[in-house]
Amino acid sequence: MAVALFQFLYPWNDFFGPLLYTGNNPKIWTLAVGLGEYTTLHRSVLWNPQMAASVLFTLPVIVLFFFTQKAFIKGVTLTGVKG
Repeated sequence: MAVALFQFLYPWNDFFGPLLYTGNNPKIWTLAVGLGEYTTLHRSVLWNPQMAASVLFTLPVIVLFFFTQKAFIKGVTLTGVKG
């Protein structure tokens, strides 16, 4: 379960791969690229919409972690060094 969670988190947070492959087509941008482009588009940072978008971006990851927290912690502790 821990590996599955890590395999979900890496592509979810990936920025440079989707930025490289999608280019200037906003219809296929990922959420990370869209959030970065939103920041670039508005030179003066509008903090309220930016923070609201950041919360919406991280919300699925937090919900997924809470549902898999028990298995995640168990998987991490089982792979630790025992002394």
